[in-house]
Amino acid sequence: MEGKILWQQGNSKPENLNNFAVISQWWSSLANKQVMLAQRMIPQTGDVDELDWDLQRFDEVFEIKNPEIRGITLYWQKPDSPQVRNTTPHQLVLDTRQQQLYIFPQSQKQLVIRVALRGITYETIEVKNPHWLYRRVGENHILTLRDNQQQLEVKITLNPNSFSQLKEQLP
Repeated sequence: MEGKILWQQGNSKPENLNNFAVISQWWSSLANKQVMLAQRMIPQTGDVDELDWDLQRFDEVFEIKNPEIRGITLYWQKPDSPQVRNTTPHQLVLDTRQQQLYIFPQSQKQLVIRVALRGITYETIEVKNPHWLYRRVGENHILTLRDNQQQLEVKITLNPNSFSQLKEQLP
């Protein structure tokens, strides 16, 4: 469960309370951010990673308003809606790497709700045969790639560990 934080109702393990605090903080941090809310039936295996989380007909993408937790109930609103929505979970799983919260509602044990911060999109820039400059600053290695045609400069700072990994991968 690396990168995943689990909270379960009724769990008496000491980390359960800390995990709930981390999840609560993450939930509150979603205010005014775009999320995708999706509901799926839990497969017989119980493994939610097997589910197809691609956007489907009834999934919702919106800027979440007023996300908060009172007791163990999660509350939120959609923009331009006075209706406050909520769900009370028996289990929460926060995937910190993917920025996704899996909510297992008390009222529907066969259902999982996933609230995902909208995917981070990376801009890909292609630089062919750039001019490059290497220098060392302290223990770090700095590689500067410059493409005069695109008027683009990319500066890459590598710590000793990253630099060693790069050297291993180069022929």
